[in-house]
Amino acid sequence: MRHNRHAIFATIAASALALGGLAATSAHAAPAKAASLYAPSALVLTVAQGEDPLTATVQRAVTLTCAPNAEGTHPDPAAACAELDAVGGQFTALAKTSPDRMCTRQYDPVVITAHGVWHGKRVTFSTTYGNACELAGSMNDSAVYSF
Repeated sequence: MRHNRHAIFATIAASALALGGLAATSAHAAPAKAASLYAPSALVLTVAQGEDPLTATVQRAVTLTCAPNAEGTHPDPAAACAELDAVGGQFTALAKTSPDRMCTRQYDPVVITAHGVWHGKRVTFSTTYGNACELAGSMNDSAVYSF
């Protein structure tokens, strides 16, 4: 009976190796093709409470994909992508240098961030405002941070 157990184990092991080799061969049979001809543009945008983007508490976050199509969890991805295209993906160009809004001098810092890829290039952006009013005044007409 001992020989039968060994024979059964040997048969199972050989079958597993053969099937594993077959699966490995078929898995490598076709080379992967590019999903798109466009350079990727996919971002995660956040608005967080705090001074430092690494330690701030995220209040809101959305995803924004602009190539090949405008989509994501952003409420208006087409407008946000068009706006980023207009400034060449330079997030600093979105902010007004002299906001039109009057704000109190209350210090309650808010940080906005953008991380991901824009037209195939890595993007890491963050800036801190003194409070939510300053953020709203600086980004008043910006579709990118309207979420």
